[in-house]
Amino acid sequence: MNREQISRIAHTGHPIKAPLDDDSVHRLLTRALPRGDERVLDLGCGTGEWLLRALVARPEASATGVDISEDALSRARDGARARGVADRLALHRRSAAEFAAAEPFDLVLSVGAAHAFGGLLPTLAAARKHLAPGGHVVIGDGFWERTPSPEAVEMLGDFADLATTLDRVAADGWTPVDGHVSTREERDAYEWACWGTLAAWALDHPDDPDSAAALATAHLRRTEWLRVYRDTWGFLTLVLRRGPDAR
Repeated sequence: MNREQISRIAHTGHPIKAPLDDDSVHRLLTRALPRGDERVLDLGCGTGEWLLRALVARPEASATGVDISEDALSRARDGARARGVADRLALHRRSAAEFAAAEPFDLVLSVGAAHAFGGLLPTLAAARKHLAPGGHVVIGDGFWERTPSPEAVEMLGDFADLATTLDRVAADGWTPVDGHVSTREERDAYEWACWGTLAAWALDHPDDPDSAAALATAHLRRTEWLRVYRDTWGFLTLVLRRGPDAR
């Protein structure tokens, strides 16, 4: 069972692939789509859940998603048809770093995909290339709530603490106009949903050749969460605009 298959099964019960609940996602999208007719881009859209929710909430908006996974994009297309927004969604299978568009976007999203660009600031640099004047960026990435163990850093990445993360974003020319630090409840709910769903799938499909591997993966990931990073890792989602002096 490859990583994409594991992710597809694990996120069945939590389609937002980040530790945010539905109310948090709705509030951030509402803040980032003040007019209602915005052009929205998601760099690393996966199954397109952020875009689908934006299109449902804003009937005059249009959206574009970019991802390298054909399976994820196929699921995004199915979701768009099911929600009646397929005519306002364009999907592109390619690297988000290589995507180019003829016109800028009013909102650029990239939540939980900073690893694809090499970190938070490189992700913001990629978003900036697509952003229309006065537009918003919604970006989500990790930070350390407490000093992490070397094992946690090796596993998740070399994040900064919350204040330093915001300092770096501001120094790069961005102004936060809203944000959300995922609560312990949101983070726990996300982990339980992912690894519980994967474990349940394995138990429900005992004859599947991938069943044992899926169950072992669920156990490993749950153990890593509880023993390595649960008490130190946090997740921050920011709504940003370019500062008055930024270029």
